[in-house]
Amino acid sequence: MPSSSSIAVRELPLFPLPEIVLFPGRPLPLHIFEFRYRIMMNTILECDRRFGVLMWDPEQGRAVNIGCCAEIVRFERLPDDRMMVLTLGQQRFRVLDYVREKPYRVGLVEWIEDDPPQEDLRGLAKDVLQLFKDVVHLSAKLTEQDISMPEEVPSLPVELSYWVASNFYGAAPEQQSLLELQDTAMRLKREIEILTSTRNHLAARTALKDTFQADESA
Repeated sequence: MPSSSSIAVRELPLFPLPEIVLFPGRPLPLHIFEFRYRIMMNTILECDRRFGVLMWDPEQGRAVNIGCCAEIVRFERLPDDRMMVLTLGQQRFRVLDYVREKPYRVGLVEWIEDDPPQEDLRGLAKDVLQLFKDVVHLSAKLTEQDISMPEEVPSLPVELSYWVASNFYGAAPEQQSLLELQDTAMRLKREIEILTSTRNHLAARTALKDTFQADESA
């Protein structure tokens, strides 16, 4: 009988993307135009519709070794065999080895999950969500744009931690660090640090803006 570790290992086509980190449960739309990835998508569509997304690190000149599996949920073929693909993040994985490089890279991967929590995470999750709401509110006030919270926000701590991390746009290295953590509490605590810093920065800018507007209207 195979061990549980051997069952959790499989070959997976890999798609490196610069400055993009996919999280479990989050959507990722893609425009497929490179010939090798058109081949990959056509092959995937005949199988289980899954492939691995890895952030390409431009400083290191290579892909990171921990990513997230993506499943194709919808696709549209365009002229010249290009494709518009909508994917959804599934399990995270670690690349153990590369088994093929051409026409596209295929890796031997193992699935990874967060360790079982050693504490009640609901308090941390509540703090993260409130801080996120504060940041959204201050961003809307500062930019004078209609920015609001989405109707559906994950309620479970693990899913919420992924959702929040996926919204840290323009901070791919930080997102990658959060993706690699296998401790939900640590991920939530790091998000509290990031959101607190962002909230304080936005609050200071908003106060300064209010002061200037008050002076102008005086």
